Amino acid sequence: MSVFAEHASDYHGQRRRIVPSFDLFYGTAVDVLALGEGPVERVLDLGAGTGLMGEAVLARYPDAHVTMLDGAAEMLAVAERRLAERSISTVVADLRGGLPAGPFDAVVSALAIHHLEHDAQRRLLARIVECLRPGGVFVNAEHMTGPARGSDAVYRRLWRQACERAGASEAEIVAAEDRMVMDRSTDVATALGWMAEAGLQDCDCFFKHLHFAVLAGWRG
Repeated sequence: MSVFAEHASDYHGQRRRIVPSFDLFYGTAVDVLALGEGPVERVLDLGAGTGLMGEAVLARYPDAHVTMLDGAAEMLAVAERRLAERSISTVVADLRGGLPAGPFDAVVSALAIHHLEHDAQRRLLARIVECLRPGGVFVNAEHMTGPARGSDAVYRRLWRQACERAGASEAEIVAAEDRMVMDRSTDVATALGWMAEAGLQDCDCFFKHLHFAVLAGWRG
């Protein structure tokens, strides 16, 4: 987690410059929360970082309480300062461990779960289902691989161009590429299959642009 903690102070600005269609990406994730039945009052944010996803949720659901879990205390400290006036709590923990007690109306995550090995991702999905209330939704705004041979190279080239247009420096792009070495991403079809295998229903992809996709499924 140290590589992410080092960027805690400027993480928000960097994320906007290296995630193409930033507002649509996060906005779609929040839009999906309204598709289920019941309230959105208790939300668990996995790999919450500096609180970007939690902030988006609270902007749409100002009366909600968001529990933010991340392995980097430095990141969560930034989230606490940024969202000091909102109803949040923070938990310093690894995604490989146990999750806070539910039931939650929604579990959300943004650009975090792909750091786990594939087996660990599948085990996490099972724990997510367990802490959701019946009808609760899991929304994952995630970094994905391409569906076919060679598509990742195309994605990377187009992503780099989009980052440059967004004002990212060469150093920021290279640093992002260095962090991607740790990624254990998968393609959309495989990820949706794992979600269904864990017990989520009506799993679907609601947004896709280059490496970035918003996936969701509901607990029956």
